[in-house]
Amino acid sequence: MKPTLSYPAILDIIAPYKSEKRTESAAFLAWYLANYYRLDDLEAIDCICDQPGDKGVDGIYVNEGAGTIDIFQSKISQKENSSIGDTQLKEFHGTLAQFQSVESLQNLVSSAGDVQVASLIKRLDLLKKIEDYDVRGVFVANLDIDHNGLAYLKTVPIKFVGRGEMEGTYISDQKEQMHTGVAEFDIFGITISDYAVDGETKAAIGPVLASDLVKLGGIADQSLFSANVRASLGNTKVNKDIAKSIRNPALHKAFPLFHNGITVLARSVSHDDKRLSIKDYYVVNGCQSLNALYLNRNYVSGDLRVLTKFIQVRVDSDLSELITTYSNNQNGVKARDFKSNHPIQTRLQKEFEKFYAGEYVFEVKRGEPQAENTVSISNEDAGLLLIAFDLEEPWTTHRKYQIFEDRYTEIFGRPDVTADKIVQLHEIAEVLREKLPELKNQLVGKYVLTMFVMLLAVRRIFEQDAVGKDIISAPSKYVRKPEMRQRFQKMMMSIISGLIIDLDVETQDLPDDFDYRGKLRDREYVLILANALVASHRKDVMRKKTPSIGEAWEEAANE
Repeated sequence: MKPTLSYPAILDIIAPYKSEKRTESAAFLAWYLANYYRLDDLEAIDCICDQPGDKGVDGIYVNEGAGTIDIFQSKISQKENSSIGDTQLKEFHGTLAQFQSVESLQNLVSSAGDVQVASLIKRLDLLKKIEDYDVRGVFVANLDIDHNGLAYLKTVPIKFVGRGEMEGTYISDQKEQMHTGVAEFDIFGITISDYAVDGETKAAIGPVLASDLVKLGGIADQSLFSANVRASLGNTKVNKDIAKSIRNPALHKAFPLFHNGITVLARSVSHDDKRLSIKDYYVVNGCQSLNALYLNRNYVSGDLRVLTKFIQVRVDSDLSELITTYSNNQNGVKARDFKSNHPIQTRLQKEFEKFYAGEYVFEVKRGEPQAENTVSISNEDAGLLLIAFDLEEPWTTHRKYQIFEDRYTEIFGRPDVTADKIVQLHEIAEVLREKLPELKNQLVGKYVLTMFVMLLAVRRIFEQDAVGKDIISAPSKYVRKPEMRQRFQKMMMSIISGLIIDLDVETQDLPDDFDYRGKLRDREYVLILANALVASHRKDVMRKKTPSIGEAWEEAANE
């Protein structure tokens, strides 16, 4: 659902970011940073300095990977038919002059005193970065720009983001978690335990018929489990054991004694002595068991009951999220599972659905169903590719745990991380996977970390070429349309074929006892190797033995 940015509707949208001492425009900027720059809420708030005396600066974001510093000014207008002209943009351009040099920035800090902008500049260490990073202004408003403003933008380093663009490009970070409807359970002759937390929150717990559970809507298409941290994991040992017990009628009576049970959250839960009824519901724990019951429903008898906890709770409450997390806090649940419903992952998944439907899917939880004839890219694989290419640290990619733990925000919480970027990196990796087995040194060629080292070399080759730089900064131009993606694949095949030859030269004469496993985890060795590959490529380009990125891109268009 697209946001409505007109006033006063916008106040509801930015409400989570408002506080007593934060202006509406600052809350608006925080909302923008969270939803369009993909920052987590904490980092979005940390970027803001919209207080009196802040020298016309409302926020600052440093993109370390791209080498850019964005200076923000935000505006909320209560006038429906107004627009932004060149006057406010000229004033903002004057603000940006304070970031032209170390001297002008030092003067800003000195004159600002103790206001937030000075503290933010110090915390971001801008005085050391200002000469090496590109500075641009970003003007964010809930209005659109008029022709005077558009004409002025052509002359200054300012990006304008208005209402039309934001409403048109918005990707929600909310999952459709609830199966709408009513489900009923026959509880005649059994005891249901009731537990009340308050007037709105309560639980009914008891062994209900499995034959009623398998009738729940949303099992077949897995939508019932959208809030669960994992989807069905398929034919695992645990699932085989569950299926085996379902198919054994002698174990049905004892099933509740050895099964952990199922947790169902619902908008309402009620019961009498004969029937228990739930309305608008979803399952947060027991996905594996419920799928096993559904797949083996022909074996379910009237003796097979499952201990089920029905919880009436507000769907959008902190308590419902807490229940989801804690009820899955058990062996076999990974850090990745707990991030499967994180807003960043949801937004990326919806971007894939919007731009790559029928071609690629973004798998954010283990066991998610995949449509036929689509390419599935897991968020774990995407994280590794981003570490190697964006963060330029391929020597750390063997530590998969970092993706969804201590470095999660650093990896995914950046404006650069989009469905387009992930598809682009996936396509480069696919070419590498195809070409690396051609290495004469098969131990190195087949070792998984080699591909990530090569990704770093590819990035650094891109950085030496104007087209390559554009590929890094604007991946949508090269991979979103199928015909452009095919051209990109041809270009990468040309570039990587040459790189593989260079890597062959670097690795074919290594001694038999060469510790390639350890070396490809060693930062200094990896950087030396990557730089050698880049230098070889550059020499070949200068000698016209291999095409530059720009030349390879043009050649790919003619093939």
